[in-house]
Amino acid sequence: MPTLAPKETRLLALALLALANLLWAGNWVIGRALREAFDPVTLNFWRWLIAALVLAPFAIREIAKKRDTIRRHAGLLALLALTGVAVFHSLVYLGLRTTTTINAVLLNSSVPLFMLLCSWIIERESATRRQVAGMLVSLLGILVIVSQGELVRLLHFEFHPGDGWILLAMPVWGIYSVLLKRRPPELGGVSLLFVISVAGLVMLAPAFVLEALRAPPRWPSAGEAAGVLYVGLAASVAAYICWNRGVAVVG
Repeated sequence: MPTLAPKETRLLALALLALANLLWAGNWVIGRALREAFDPVTLNFWRWLIAALVLAPFAIREIAKKRDTIRRHAGLLALLALTGVAVFHSLVYLGLRTTTTINAVLLNSSVPLFMLLCSWIIERESATRRQVAGMLVSLLGILVIVSQGELVRLLHFEFHPGDGWILLAMPVWGIYSVLLKRRPPELGGVSLLFVISVAGLVMLAPAFVLEALRAPPRWPSAGEAAGVLYVGLAASVAAYICWNRGVAVVG
């Protein structure tokens, strides 16, 4: 296999990261489309169950060797699972039940701001000019896309009940992102994501069971099943891409 030149390697990395974000963008669209088929916790549970099953073959061997590391960092891993898997995505899917995808994505553009705020609160780490500039460029890009190049359209922006849940999810993701800096370096990216996924499933399981008892689940249609498969597989593939490229995230 030919070796790529540094410039080609950088372009490939950027293309893969763009693909990861595209896959995650689809998660918001599918989450909105499945709002009547699954309650938020159930959709979140199936998403991470699929992701965990996909990641398992690549992670189990390393996890077996790093059991002591996992035990030592059990508290941190539990917090990462709680914020990044159980709470954040449940709030997102809850919000998508009563808001539009456009509103949700626009509110999601505030994530860099909350990441900087949480970093300052938890780590006392001040934002650099480059970070602030990047946050503003990201926000401006979202505004331009949503307004279709006519920012005056934002004056007619309509708020919906679900916007509050989406906004509440943003600082949760900020906390997760800051805590992720403390992850054990001995644990590889895919293995860490698998551990977080499994721990998050354990946290979601009681609510998942209670919801199933309250409203017995029905057999999903082909389209609904495909949607769930997409969010589960997209989470796995996108996260693997980012971990492989040195970007620590859970999508």
